[in-house]
Amino acid sequence: MQNNYDVLIIGGGVAGLMAGIELSKNGKKVVILEKESVVGGQCRTEILKTKDETYRFDYGGHRFITNNEVLLSFVEEILGDDLLIANRSSVILHQNKIYEYPLNIKNLFKVAPFKLLLGAFIDTLKIIFKFVKPDNSSFKSWIISRFGKTLYENFFGPYTKKLWGVEPENLSADWAGQRISLLDLKDVVKKLLFKNKKTARTYAKSYRYPKYGFGGLPIKMANKFESLGGEIFTNEGVEKFLYNQDKIEAVYTKDKIFYANDIISTMPLNEMSNMLGFESNLKFRSLRFLCIGLNIEDFSPYTWQYVSDYDLLPTRIQEPKRRSVSMSPNGKSSIMLEIPCNKNDEIWNMKEEKLLEIVKNDLKKLNFDIEDKIVDYFSFITEHAYTLMDIDYTKKRDDAFEYLNKFKNLTMAGRQGTFRYIFLDTAMETGLMAAHRVLDEKSYTKEKIYNHRNEKTVIETKSVV
Repeated sequence: MQNNYDVLIIGGGVAGLMAGIELSKNGKKVVILEKESVVGGQCRTEILKTKDETYRFDYGGHRFITNNEVLLSFVEEILGDDLLIANRSSVILHQNKIYEYPLNIKNLFKVAPFKLLLGAFIDTLKIIFKFVKPDNSSFKSWIISRFGKTLYENFFGPYTKKLWGVEPENLSADWAGQRISLLDLKDVVKKLLFKNKKTARTYAKSYRYPKYGFGGLPIKMANKFESLGGEIFTNEGVEKFLYNQDKIEAVYTKDKIFYANDIISTMPLNEMSNMLGFESNLKFRSLRFLCIGLNIEDFSPYTWQYVSDYDLLPTRIQEPKRRSVSMSPNGKSSIMLEIPCNKNDEIWNMKEEKLLEIVKNDLKKLNFDIEDKIVDYFSFITEHAYTLMDIDYTKKRDDAFEYLNKFKNLTMAGRQGTFRYIFLDTAMETGLMAAHRVLDEKSYTKEKIYNHRNEKTVIETKSVV
């Protein structure tokens, strides 16, 4: 079976769907190939049904926060009354103590042990009087030179090693520079001692959230795309390409062949490179989610609880109803535990029963006993959860793009496709930019798309919400 299109989009996540909608609006014949049975990519919502009750769980901790008013208007139009405004409440769990997130001086002095406070104070003096200078050679050096050894050893180091599965000295400092809003301990002190209404987007309290989980967004985007004449093929993973020196000629799935003038791909950059003849050596970190329905009204007051202790399996505990009450049945709640892993490792392959037992014991150590409160549970995995930003990832990424750029009719987009640790709105923007490039708008170069919002400062800066 052969199919001919103006544009073929690989991946039915929000970036691919955004590109498809824009191209279809401009009269292009567009097809989207999605390897899964439903659209959404990592922006999906899984459902746990027990009798007549429904619990919903997102793939991760999505929030819609943007400074792009056009994009916000689009999402508001797509979701209508299902788009809520939620408020975030987050804490850090560390050695059986609860620390407010972001830092709060009253809570810090109330909760932190004297040794930690003393160490942080001495580190602050060293930084203020410039005994320690900024060091961007690795994640570890970036943190220690800005926050001190005490906070690194208690919070940043153990959590980071657990999250990424590698030693922090082997991680790039880029991740810290783009994800940690406070620049150093001097900045912390200023925020603690002086009221500052300028809140970085990483810490934004308010955000937009779909009533029934983020999976509702790509489903409605898909409906919009199809209403404009676009086609979506699910369960159609790309198996190979026919290509020459500078062009992709055809895209093969299991039993179909697709031809298109232009290709937009949100396939993970390493996989796309490999299929087109280049070994990139880029890697992703996976996540396994353990989702538990609970026969209690509330698990905690918090949306997210970061688990910094290295000896405990989860990195984060989410309570979905804190985002929308519709995520759990009336009078009940649920939790979702995020557990980092690598494909086919022990955690990835572990039976759900064993995983639950480990997690229940870890929760008991955190003073949460859910033994007699569990209604039901299940787990699911996302293979490409995080781009692994190791020390030399920039060169490997640049090399991959240098190779792929020779294919004139190929544009990469999305979080996995551009190998970027970006947020939902930025992923959607890359899809929109890729569409404009195909529409021959000269200002939208591949380089601009691949490095969109790639400043060496915090990615999240402000929100129109």
